[in-house]
Amino acid sequence: MSYRSPWMDEDLDAFKDLAKNFCEKELTPNVERWMENHQVDRELWRKAGEVGLLCLSIPEEYGGGGGTFAHETVLVEQQARAGDSGWGVLLHNAIVAHYILAYGTEEQKLAWLPKMASGEWVGAIAMTEPGTGSDLQSVKTKAVRDGDEYVVSGAKTFITNGGQADVIIVVAKTDTAKGADGTSLIVVEADRPGFRRGRVLDKIGLKSQDTAELFFDEVRVPVTNLIGTAEGQGFVQLMQQLPQERLIIGVTSVIAMELALETTLAYTKDRQAFGRPVYNFQNTKFKLAEIATEARIGRVFLDDCIAKHLKGELDIPTVAMLKWWTSERAMVAIDECLQLHGGYGYMNEYPIARMWTDQRVQKIYGGTNEIMKEIISRTL
Repeated sequence: MSYRSPWMDEDLDAFKDLAKNFCEKELTPNVERWMENHQVDRELWRKAGEVGLLCLSIPEEYGGGGGTFAHETVLVEQQARAGDSGWGVLLHNAIVAHYILAYGTEEQKLAWLPKMASGEWVGAIAMTEPGTGSDLQSVKTKAVRDGDEYVVSGAKTFITNGGQADVIIVVAKTDTAKGADGTSLIVVEADRPGFRRGRVLDKIGLKSQDTAELFFDEVRVPVTNLIGTAEGQGFVQLMQQLPQERLIIGVTSVIAMELALETTLAYTKDRQAFGRPVYNFQNTKFKLAEIATEARIGRVFLDDCIAKHLKGELDIPTVAMLKWWTSERAMVAIDECLQLHGGYGYMNEYPIARMWTDQRVQKIYGGTNEIMKEIISRTL
């Protein structure tokens, strides 16, 4: 049953070929080594920049590809099909760069975005703290103004691309008395004195992603590194950009569901039990029929959200629905697929095992699924 997303066109088909060729050449042969190293090669970012895979949806005047979110979606699907889950390119492209594009000054855009587009710089955003998860109003990291500089102090954790990041958007309090209204986004370059990296964290999945702890020990940055026209705009900026991050989680969850289905269909048709293929048992066929249905429902819902997003019409409650439902159903589907692999499903050498551990975090980051339901309930 072939299905084509309605937002795909000839330009995206051609781009898909480029992304597929790059991912098969540069990602697939290196996945095992990157998992052992807990990070991708730094050179990968430069290679991606050379062929135009970075900052795909950033205007060409800032070094980007001049594309749309659809291009980002095509790239991440080819990354997943190449067997990689560690390269944090979607965060770099579709999240970090877009904060700068949306709220940065012309000087900031010209200074930072071309370096991100070329792969010279890797981007990260530092929201979560050791004592603060989804509650971004309660961050403790401070940015105290001292003349023409901010002095940034605090600690962040679970930071995607943290091990290699060169430019980090830091969520900090510029006024601790104002709660959410005292939150600002400030860029810290990794070469500034006082910035240091902690551990690259040992996770149950996403083994080749350099998720790290970051520390800011009175790091001085110029006041021109503030993103926005004034202090205190950070919380609003986060709320405006988080829907795209949640859409991304919907994208990766639906792709994971589809790949789990494809992988398990192939395995059960090849694997023999009691003298016949595992697929020929009624339970197997019924389970896979259920997963195929939910994967299609997820894809149709996702495509509708992408189409709305491309027109600037995607609302916060709808993308919260997408994020929680697809990440939840993908986890259930992958678990069923793992079960159909039997004991081999528990072996890391089989793709389904990695899909299972990689998918689990989707229910947590970008705002937990419980937070998504709270957002939805407020509109009922």
